[in-house]
Amino acid sequence: MTLAAAGLLLMLPLMALIALVIRIDSPGPALFRQERVGRGGRTFRIHKFRTMTVDAAARGPALTIGADDRVTRVGRILRRSKLDELPQLLDVLQGAMSIVGPRPELPRYVALYPPALRDKVLGVRPGITDPASLQFADENALLARADDPEREYVEVVLPRKLSIAALYAENATIATDVLVIARTAQLALRRFIGRGPAHE
Repeated sequence: MTLAAAGLLLMLPLMALIALVIRIDSPGPALFRQERVGRGGRTFRIHKFRTMTVDAAARGPALTIGADDRVTRVGRILRRSKLDELPQLLDVLQGAMSIVGPRPELPRYVALYPPALRDKVLGVRPGITDPASLQFADENALLARADDPEREYVEVVLPRKLSIAALYAENATIATDVLVIARTAQLALRRFIGRGPAHE
């Protein structure tokens, strides 16, 4: 929580600039909130910078796939660099999330978790980043290549992410968390300046 507070203070100027650019780029609020499932199966409202048009929910599916025309110009940059996740430092301060931990899912997908994996993954606080997020940094492009993106996510991507998240929950240490944070920062920087692949 101390790390989140320090990070929030450090990032405030950048976050203020991002919020201003979002408002200039497209109509609507700078922040977006969505129900996710956290520790113990309790739901909470996650914070993100808005990267899509305000009517996105009415215009398409929950999954964002490939070159989705609902994503704004600024939203594409924020998503690629993962800067849209910065407001989740607020969720960490509120105790709903950690810096590192399994990414919180939508309730509709949590309902599909096998019981054994559900208990492990929801037994820890969800995080802003985790090993599964790094491995599936190109998830949108992967789903865009599938004939049925929703089915591909449910049958292929989600089970793999759950296995990685459960392994993290069983073996997490301060050292592994520091490594995940470092790799996430490296990925964000590389994607922001447009160099190299999304992940190794």
